[in-house]
Amino acid sequence: MCGPGLKAAVSCTVCEENCHYPGCILVPLNHCEVFRDGLCTSCTNKCPASDHVKEKWRYVTRIRSGQKNKTRTKKKDVDVFEKEMKLLTAEKSQFLDESYQHVVRLEQITLKADSASAIVHLDFLIEKIKERGDTDNVQKLEEMRRREDEGIRGALRISLISSPHEDIISDSFLIRSGPPAVYQLRAKKQKTGTLTRMTVGEKRPNKPNRTILLVGETGAGKSTLINALLNYTMGVKWEDEVWFMIAEEERRSQTSDVVVYEIFGFEDETLPYSLTIINTPGYGDTRGTEHDDTISYRLLDLFQSDDGVHEVHAVGLVMKASVNRLSEPLRYVFDSVMSLFGKDVEKNIIALITHSDGSRPENPLQALEAANIKCAKNEDSQPAHFLFNNCQLEERMEENTIFRNSWELTQTNMDHLTDLLGKSNPQKLVKTAEVLNERIRLKASIQNLEDRFELAELKQTEIREIREALKQTNHRNKIEIEKILSLLENLEKEMKVLTAEKEKWLSDSYQHAVRLEEIALKADSASTVVHLDFLIEKMKEEGDTEKVQKLEEMRREDGGTKESQRYKLGQTTSASKNIGRPSLWYK
Repeated sequence: MCGPGLKAAVSCTVCEENCHYPGCILVPLNHCEVFRDGLCTSCTNKCPASDHVKEKWRYVTRIRSGQKNKTRTKKKDVDVFEKEMKLLTAEKSQFLDESYQHVVRLEQITLKADSASAIVHLDFLIEKIKERGDTDNVQKLEEMRRREDEGIRGALRISLISSPHEDIISDSFLIRSGPPAVYQLRAKKQKTGTLTRMTVGEKRPNKPNRTILLVGETGAGKSTLINALLNYTMGVKWEDEVWFMIAEEERRSQTSDVVVYEIFGFEDETLPYSLTIINTPGYGDTRGTEHDDTISYRLLDLFQSDDGVHEVHAVGLVMKASVNRLSEPLRYVFDSVMSLFGKDVEKNIIALITHSDGSRPENPLQALEAANIKCAKNEDSQPAHFLFNNCQLEERMEENTIFRNSWELTQTNMDHLTDLLGKSNPQKLVKTAEVLNERIRLKASIQNLEDRFELAELKQTEIREIREALKQTNHRNKIEIEKILSLLENLEKEMKVLTAEKEKWLSDSYQHAVRLEEIALKADSASTVVHLDFLIEKMKEEGDTEKVQKLEEMRREDGGTKESQRYKLGQTTSASKNIGRPSLWYK
């Protein structure tokens, strides 16, 4: 159950001893092999898992009951460190031998053992085996190293000499020799809280900037689209046979961070402005709807922070061309995305359709129409949309026109998209930030309201039980009766406070719901409708018919919201065991 080479200890902080070393750091404590029925079978007091920790440190001296702590000495510490160093040295030698054997075996069986990535490993191994003084193995590795493909080196030399992107190539990591040769840019990375900022180049103070925010389903192709925007901005052409990457390809269940990509220093290469791209985590992945709610909090942080983003020129709804129907999951994604924004962003929302072969995207456009997505329209009164192919970094075959046509499709649509960005008026995100805030406040108010109703029911039950007890006073003395009356009086005071709090949270929840309808692009999202149902029920109990009527008018949603609700309910149920709701209490 222990991971190989992982030297960490499962230690009891009560008994101050190592219960398992090396410890099981890859599994929950309760599943560690030294635990039985939640109790440790190794430590002196058989303590529960809650008294144990999994850390890289461990107790030097194992203490048993009845033993006294002995005074530590420098000599004992040195002895311990020497033993650990001997163990580490043995492990290093073991892994060095294994790495050497793997490299030798690769040369025996693979068509191309000296790939670019393998050469990096060879250099490291040569250095370390030289330090050990193993001349035979060093000689063998250096022979393999000399057999590096001259074609690769020649191709790299040619690309550096002839490429207009020589400076960028020389400061990038080669991922694949190509064609096209694929490079990972050395972007400047800055992480502040939950915001990650990746910057290429230096900002020019007098140059204009355009900002596009990308939202969409996990796996829709946002990362590939970001890289395409980067290459277009840098002026990369098909004939250059290079492709640069700044965003890693999408994988499911990765970070919840919002990433801001800033591309400076290429103004007038292709575009007259620098470009800022905001990438949001994908919606509808395996982490459930609580993760999707987290995206709202991350965006709110970005829009409200001093060094954040305060305006956008376009919001790109990224979706695959292969979408053939408006399924419940896709409806949920649309519902979640559109509920983020204020009404003033509507004309800045565009559809970015990926994995396209260039044909008219009938199914995606029908899905947008069926979902009643409020967005910018083209001259045909259809959702404004742009088509992109996602095979730019795929290795090219000789005399294959498919890749060339795919590249030209993307370039043409990049022309149209960046032209739209250049002409778009920036949309301030103040109202969108207010929408996000109102949703958080509505959720917090509803949670507080639910808690007050639940507590009030418990208090009412207690009061009924006490009043029943007061009816049976024959066997009670005066002191007991006075205690019961005092308890009843305190409970009734608490009920008055709870009643006032219920009224407050009910009023606050209603105000947040009404404000959302006024400012949100989509007020009747799946999560909001659930809150409306609860509010209508409680307002009816209060007898406030005017507010009930207002809420029911807001509640009249289309079938799409119902489908989103069903999907959200299913996802919430399946994820509830692993994900807890964030604390949303506020005063």
